Amino acid sequence: MEDNRIGRRTVLRTAAALAAASAVTGCGTLVGNGESRTSSGGGKKRLVVSNSGGTYNDALTKAIYEPFTKETGITVTTVNYQSAQVIAQVKQGRPQVDLMDNTLLIFQKMARLDCLEPVDHDRLKNVKGAGIAEHHLPEHAVGKNVWASLMAYRTDSLKRVPQGWADFWNTDKFSGPRSLQSVEADYPELEFALLADGVPLDKLYPLDVDRAFASMSRIRGGVKKFWNTGALPAVLLGRKEVVMTSLWSGRADELIKQGQPVAYQWNGARRLTNGWGIPKGADNTDAAYKLMDFSLRPEVQAAFAKLFPQGPVVPAATKLLSEDVLATLPTSPQNIKTGFDTDVAWWDKNLQAVTKRWQEWADA
Repeated sequence: MEDNRIGRRTVLRTAAALAAASAVTGCGTLVGNGESRTSSGGGKKRLVVSNSGGTYNDALTKAIYEPFTKETGITVTTVNYQSAQVIAQVKQGRPQVDLMDNTLLIFQKMARLDCLEPVDHDRLKNVKGAGIAEHHLPEHAVGKNVWASLMAYRTDSLKRVPQGWADFWNTDKFSGPRSLQSVEADYPELEFALLADGVPLDKLYPLDVDRAFASMSRIRGGVKKFWNTGALPAVLLGRKEVVMTSLWSGRADELIKQGQPVAYQWNGARRLTNGWGIPKGADNTDAAYKLMDFSLRPEVQAAFAKLFPQGPVVPAATKLLSEDVLATLPTSPQNIKTGFDTDVAWWDKNLQAVTKRWQEWADA
């Protein structure tokens, strides 16, 4: 569930859009214990930001960090610390980063462990009147971009288009091997099992774990592989080893651009938000607030979405994007109606018990 999943999601659109970025100072080098450090430019002030690196960092550098430095003179240096490292630093009273980019699920955990500063949303002028959904603005974080898990399938293997997870679970009408996510990759897809069993989108939480595992048991015989890395479901689908799979948004677009007969379905997509959090005891909070606020400008949100297939949290940003780009984003006006937002508080509270239950179920 760590934020490095984003750095692994290399999509062709991102690579093409960032081709010119390799010559600028925003391209990373490895130092120390594999920590990727990049700088967005000069300036007397420096802000240290932790993110997942890779093409995700490249897109952030081009769309956010470099323009921010140009406007404010504040240099942005990035490291790719895991949240456990930052938690340890905070517990020792020596946080090494001023600002973190991670999922709201990770920030929910860090807040519970008293490792994040509360966010004063009144200091963020671009939040006021922007129409940002309340769940993107928890007490200890600020959401900024949204990705999703969804269903993808091979168009050359199925005689009809699957409309949702009930069709995924229907191995009679939609025959062929499937793949779903394992707890080893992230928290398991209990929501998809419940949707397949007839639970409405707005009635998913709190999850009925017993009902979800009963539904999982019904599809288990049709699942060739419970995938444990973000890259694996796209590989299985591309090789035609499965005809349907869950996967993280962006992966299917890469296959399609490679010429693979693949499509995907936004119905029942599970959305999760990445955002900003300030480690408790961080020194440079003023600069952190300035960067957070800058990133929430509609034009900055749109610039990032053009480079990386994640949806803006600011509704006005979608008006600055083409229909082609909007079609790939979970928060576009047409796609946001058909999916649901992950209840991070529920998962933070129940993840340990669900993981134990999954392991027992998988071994049975």
